[in-house]
Amino acid sequence: MPTNGLHQVLKIQFGLVNDTDRYLTAESFGFKVNASAPSLKRKQMWVLEPDPGEGTAVLFRSSHLGRYLSAEEDGRVACEAERPGRDCRFLVLPQPDGRWVLQSEPHGRFFGGTEDQLSCFATAITPAELWTVHLAIHPQAHLLSVSRRRYAHLCPQEDEIAADSNTPWGVDALITLIFQNRQYCLKSCDSRYLRSDGRLVWEPEAHACYTLEFKAGKLAFKDCDGRYLAPVGPAGTLRAGRNTRPGKDELFDLEESHPQVVLVAANHRYVSVRQGVNVSANQDEELDHETFLMQIDQETKKCTFYSSTGGYWTLVTHGGIQATATQVSENTMFEMEWRGRRVALKASNGRYVCMKKNGQLAAISDFVGEDEEFTLKLINRPILVLRGLDGFVCHRRGSNQLDTNRSVYDVFHLSFSDGAYQIRGRGGGFWHTGSHGSVCSDGERAEDFLFEFRERGRLAIRAGSGKYLRGGASGLLRADADAPAGVALWEY
Repeated sequence: MPTNGLHQVLKIQFGLVNDTDRYLTAESFGFKVNASAPSLKRKQMWVLEPDPGEGTAVLFRSSHLGRYLSAEEDGRVACEAERPGRDCRFLVLPQPDGRWVLQSEPHGRFFGGTEDQLSCFATAITPAELWTVHLAIHPQAHLLSVSRRRYAHLCPQEDEIAADSNTPWGVDALITLIFQNRQYCLKSCDSRYLRSDGRLVWEPEAHACYTLEFKAGKLAFKDCDGRYLAPVGPAGTLRAGRNTRPGKDELFDLEESHPQVVLVAANHRYVSVRQGVNVSANQDEELDHETFLMQIDQETKKCTFYSSTGGYWTLVTHGGIQATATQVSENTMFEMEWRGRRVALKASNGRYVCMKKNGQLAAISDFVGEDEEFTLKLINRPILVLRGLDGFVCHRRGSNQLDTNRSVYDVFHLSFSDGAYQIRGRGGGFWHTGSHGSVCSDGERAEDFLFEFRERGRLAIRAGSGKYLRGGASGLLRADADAPAGVALWEY
């Protein structure tokens, strides 16, 4: 499969939470650090970098400032260094419960404290020197085994998750990381949790919870018995092996999960490449040949469609559309026009893609009619996590409303009907719009919402009123935005 941005390892950003549940924060004023923030926002995000030398030390760079954490010999700490020096070198010492201890490599002292009383001068490890890792990335991704170079996916027939797929194709390849009680669970696309013995269970029990470890920019998952998840046997079944230290077999990459979609034309048949290179609306069921990976260019906002046969849709002679391109170019880019429950696609020749009488697609229309409209369905988000500019969407405690500024997230269930989506939350209640644009999560009947894929990795959600869902200063989810931009765009 050509790269072209299809396989992109996520840059692991994280927060560090101390023993009093406060996040390590890098302040712009004076480049000071403290542990006062109750939630994970921009100032609380850090990136782990390997030390340029040959040793085991690492560097902590503030995502917010682009500067490095440092500890002087007298224990004073700051986040001021634009380039990493000797005082920026730390050793990460994983503890039995999965938390980290940070030790200054040149000075041998331990980093910790509370509020604005942080220092790196402790000679012994106490609870104040223990830090929990909280990933700041979007938690829905593909999991790639470093040793096997295969993707993890749900195998419904074997009732397991196995790392044996060459490509992360279809809904089964979606993995959702669930953060709770300072540990992580791996949730499959059917909402089950992976136990360390390889079984899939419906509740996040102790043997389905893991602590994260980082090694050379890769992730390892340690279970409650101190063993690590790894692909085992010819099928690559994911379960804890015998190793109590992570080697190559126990390391994983997280890769961005791009939207995978199916399209239905006006003849009510699925767009497909099953019968050759021509893209045609001629199938009655949705399988791999009817599934397309959709990527949106961040600059032009145009999209590409990549097929399971290994080619991008591309404009060819006389306006035809074929899935033959191996590289992204102007002819593989399509402009999307959102038309309520339908979408129209405009090719690089300035004409709209339509369905011809034989079912083949061609960019030959100057105007949009029934044959130029398609139903587009997102298939690889049966469960949904939304993050806006201020944080994740989560149920408000003791209320039927939804917060948009949380560092923790809730998982919502998605269903689809005739170009619209229905969203279910905790307890099975549906999202619905209430008075004055409020969005509630306790509806007995489903309300239709329209998804518009506007930017790379971000969508807009349109309510029945025609308004877009947004976050904002109140921290509540509301349906009162006029345009799909800014606080009305959601990472998904």
